[in-house]
Amino acid sequence: MIAEFLGTFVLLLLGVGSVAVAVVGLPGSGRQVVEFGPANWLIIGWGWGLAVVFGVYVAGGVSGAHINPAVTLAFAVRRDFPWRKVLPYWLAQLAGAFVGAALVYACYRWAIDAANAQAGVPRDQSLATYSIFATFPAEYFGNSWWGPLLDQIVGTGILLLLICALIDTRNTAPMSNLGPFLIGLVVVAIGFTFGTNAGYAINPARDFGPRLFTFFEGWGPIALPGTFGWFSGYWWIPIVGPLIGAVAGVLVYDLLITPVLKARRKEAEEAEEGPATQEP
Repeated sequence: MIAEFLGTFVLLLLGVGSVAVAVVGLPGSGRQVVEFGPANWLIIGWGWGLAVVFGVYVAGGVSGAHINPAVTLAFAVRRDFPWRKVLPYWLAQLAGAFVGAALVYACYRWAIDAANAQAGVPRDQSLATYSIFATFPAEYFGNSWWGPLLDQIVGTGILLLLICALIDTRNTAPMSNLGPFLIGLVVVAIGFTFGTNAGYAINPARDFGPRLFTFFEGWGPIALPGTFGWFSGYWWIPIVGPLIGAVAGVLVYDLLITPVLKARRKEAEEAEEGPATQEP
């Protein structure tokens, strides 16, 4: 639990920190004179990817570095993880996410207050500064819940499908402890391909921990229940969507890829154990 706490803490510290740089740090410090744009999105995409890399390196040798309740659930479903440890892992991950978000806020609260003052909006009406910490759906979804939910299912399904491939030594898994780096690249890829739909939470703790923090810190209904302008009651979607998507991702891998790998390994073992031949 300590390892999961610390790994998730590092994930949020670096991930949320990268968003803070892009949203308020660069503009507020005078280092950026143009509006938020593609370059800022690149900072966020790479920031979250590297956050995953180092979060996994921190906790991997102790807890397996799930650092994501959806990963924990998926591994329990595929019988790679005991069910009795699921809730303790979830609790540790949520706590790590909350504390990681709190520390980023402690470092960037001056920039956040300055950005709100410049925009002329109070904190509980500032979607821009709230977005540093947790996710919300794109305006083109309107008040539809199905589009963002589908996005979270698909994004997390991709994540777990590729994690299964990357840790499966029967497949073409990376060697020399490169697994965390490539899993981080998976998160970069998801951010670059599905990120603008709903902020690619793909991790219930990553979203709900900071969401809970921002609720207590004054963002009010934007955080909980997740209501602003075109969306309302959004808080549950980045929780339920990733949990569904994670299970779907591991089931797809285990139904379509694992049986073939098992059959090939069995054939190879039987060939190795064939009848001995006499030397000429």
